[in-house]
Amino acid sequence: MSITITGTDFLAILPVVVLSAFGIYLMLQGVLAPRINRRVLVYLGLLGVVAALGSNIYVARLGISGTFFDDMVRVDRLTVVLNYIFLATAALCLLMADGYSRQESLEFIEFVPLVLFSTVGMMLMGMAESLMIIFLGLETMSIALYVLAAFRRFNRRSLEAGLKYFLLGAFATGFLLYGIALLYGSAGTTNLADLTKYFETNLLDLDVLALIGLALIIIGFAFKVALVPFHMWTPDVYQGAPIPVTAYMAVGAKAAGFAAILRVIYQAAGPIAFQWTQVLWVLAVLTMTVGNIIALAQNDIKRMLAYSSIAHAGYILMGVIAANDLTVTSVVFYLIVYLFMNVGAFAVAEIVGGEGESRVQIQHFAGLGKTHPFLGIAMTVFMFSLAGFPPTGGFMGKLNLFSAALQSGFIWLVIFGAINTLLSVYYYIGVVIAMYMKEPDETHTVAPVWPGMGLVIAISVVGTFLLGILPGRLLSLIY
Repeated sequence: MSITITGTDFLAILPVVVLSAFGIYLMLQGVLAPRINRRVLVYLGLLGVVAALGSNIYVARLGISGTFFDDMVRVDRLTVVLNYIFLATAALCLLMADGYSRQESLEFIEFVPLVLFSTVGMMLMGMAESLMIIFLGLETMSIALYVLAAFRRFNRRSLEAGLKYFLLGAFATGFLLYGIALLYGSAGTTNLADLTKYFETNLLDLDVLALIGLALIIIGFAFKVALVPFHMWTPDVYQGAPIPVTAYMAVGAKAAGFAAILRVIYQAAGPIAFQWTQVLWVLAVLTMTVGNIIALAQNDIKRMLAYSSIAHAGYILMGVIAANDLTVTSVVFYLIVYLFMNVGAFAVAEIVGGEGESRVQIQHFAGLGKTHPFLGIAMTVFMFSLAGFPPTGGFMGKLNLFSAALQSGFIWLVIFGAINTLLSVYYYIGVVIAMYMKEPDETHTVAPVWPGMGLVIAISVVGTFLLGILPGRLLSLIY
């Protein structure tokens, strides 16, 4: 079988090509010019992300859409918006890493290329039209993240995070690959459009092996987005990884996982939604409830945000379960909101944590609103948005997800979502209370807000507010 590849194919994936080229260049730069200023590598990485963003805008302006590389890659509006999310996450992560390196040593020679290559993997998952491209993108993303999680190589928790993430990630990949094999054995194809036709044709007489394969694929994706009961790695990995990496994983890896879920479960397996909606319904309720209940008992801000991240995966899954015309819009909108409010919260935690992340307990936020008003106000905005208070983006995001579920008649799912939202208010407000109603510790000094970190926090605050006040206008610019 011959595959014809044209220049249009490469033009369609121009953002991936540009980012890959910068990643390779930075690897060579670190080897050929070992004395280069490490911070210059961060700025070159940011330049690569900006170039990829520009190429993404260029592809969108050209109106390029359809399938490419022998129907293995799809470029559509969803692809373009997902690329914005992945690239914005990478840019904010690199800015955070620049500030982090002023408190703790980071080897940017490896760090920056790993972030770029991981982002390439995420973009491949978002534009996949074949299960094999999803697998390729997943492994490209995951291998880089395994190393990034253990990047504080002299820190026991960081090494534990990398090892735990690697072992459980490899285990989950096995489920995914076995599921792909079973689905290929039943349908005779890994192409998502052909799988849709297969499910439509065999709607009432579906091969059991195909259902088992789909179930195994769901398990693989559930691990990547931290759905209960496949979430056990999340708090330890988030706590042990450097804070910029934790923020990157919490947003980027989750967005990539849900991109794959939209492509495979919602779009390809859409004709047999009656087979998987009830399973995902149970997973969503468990994920929201377990994540929020355990978060109530956390005193470490990174672990609290880790369990919060688990709960938010349950909220996002509600949009997928709805399986209607609001699904893609509600899920993508929430991922954009989640990008700003979550990265912003981790950025403030990075500044408060100081050298060695030694002050990341919630009590270390005591009096922050009085001693550092900018950080206090910003963290309040992020906590309120994560809790779903208006007029923040978190409120509009949850409203869209709940509306999608209600439209499909999942009333009890929305009730569980609302109860869990109320439950989450307790631990989010706990951080705000500590910042404004407790006296600051005189022995605790907060690290300076470097320009890059200040920019990350400012962008996150503005994005969180604007997505709550003008959601339609902002989305129309990119979607």
